[in-house]
Amino acid sequence: MTVYFIGAGPGAPDLITVRGLKLIQRCPVCLFAGSLVPEATVAEAPEGALVKDTAAMNLDEIIEDIKQAHAEGKDVARVHSGDPSIYGAIAEQMRRLNALEIPYEVVPGVPAFAAAAAALGTELTIPGIAQSIILTRTSMKSSSMPERESLAILGQSGATMAIHLSVRNSAHIERELTPHYGEDCPAVIAYRVGWPDQTFIHATLGTLRQKIRESKLTRTALILVGPALGAQNFEESKLYDAEFEHILRLPKKASKKG
Repeated sequence: MTVYFIGAGPGAPDLITVRGLKLIQRCPVCLFAGSLVPEATVAEAPEGALVKDTAAMNLDEIIEDIKQAHAEGKDVARVHSGDPSIYGAIAEQMRRLNALEIPYEVVPGVPAFAAAAAALGTELTIPGIAQSIILTRTSMKSSSMPERESLAILGQSGATMAIHLSVRNSAHIERELTPHYGEDCPAVIAYRVGWPDQTFIHATLGTLRQKIRESKLTRTALILVGPALGAQNFEESKLYDAEFEHILRLPKKASKKG
């Protein structure tokens, strides 16, 4: 048997990959993170399959279910939200499976920051403005952040920032990033991206805390910050520049006259 860690995307059932969906359709055991993965995503599990929401379960309980499936020779679809490589808590599960010699594979998914950018109709890497994206979070009740990854340090880059799991820490975000980006820097609060009730709240660093307080959001929101958001005055890339030559677009030969 094999345990498949499947990234289900940010919420919309049709944003899961073809590979991920096919695995859900054939695995006799499906363990899904119900607080972030809608039931519609796992609705195509085969008839008679064990479909279990793990939102209220601890790690030991989840591993016990996987051990039982292993003993019965049943493949497991372990379904996480977004892409499991980003705040997916799969490393600790894989470490346990390594110790138990239970095989597993990881199936990537659409991350929330990419789905948010798509829904907003914006590119996060704009020529001459921002060519890097930093995926990060702040210290809350979960694991602490390494000191070298503080917003004050990361903000020195001026890159587009996708700040996860931090909607209740907006005052800290404003305080740490304003010296580097300025209080007029665009920001977007992306709530439940990909779900039917997804909401985007446009703000600036200077109004971020106020906007979040007014919206009464306390969880399931991603914060995007950076001058690339909605930028209009920027240079065009060289990729499609008629004067720029590359191996797939050689210069046109001049026509001969007479």
